Amino acid sequence: MKQQRRGRRIAMLPEEVDAFLNEERTCRVATSGQDGPHLSALWFVWDGTVLWLNSVVKSQRWTDIERNPLGAVLIDTGHEFNELRGVEIRGRFDAVGDVPRSGEPNPDLATPERLFARKYTGRDEMHFDGRHAWLRFTPEKVTSWDFRKM
Repeated sequence: MKQQRRGRRIAMLPEEVDAFLNEERTCRVATSGQDGPHLSALWFVWDGTVLWLNSVVKSQRWTDIERNPLGAVLIDTGHEFNELRGVEIRGRFDAVGDVPRSGEPNPDLATPERLFARKYTGRDEMHFDGRHAWLRFTPEKVTSWDFRKM
């Protein structure tokens, strides 16, 4: 994975990135479509290595990713300038499991489904609606900032 070059003074440490990604709830997903960039908000979970996104399969996002699996994800927070924090991840999307997700046991999805259910429902079981499937987003470059360090 490529290392962050600029802004090292305000970059988050790896453990700070992990804590931030486990704490925040909404990310913005950038994909590339035939007509240009597409940006959408999604819930996500971080397993310490990759980002997991539960996405509607009949969406512009899914169509874009099938055509070009490269993209970017932004997670940020803060209101005042000196509160701004964030992580930008550039990488590759891969569909994992059945599309759409049926709920049949899949060991590759056990961890992200447990993390997702706990984060967004407070329970251990996922709800499957026949419209969503899993995207694994593997980082190739991570850039972070925490303006509170200035």
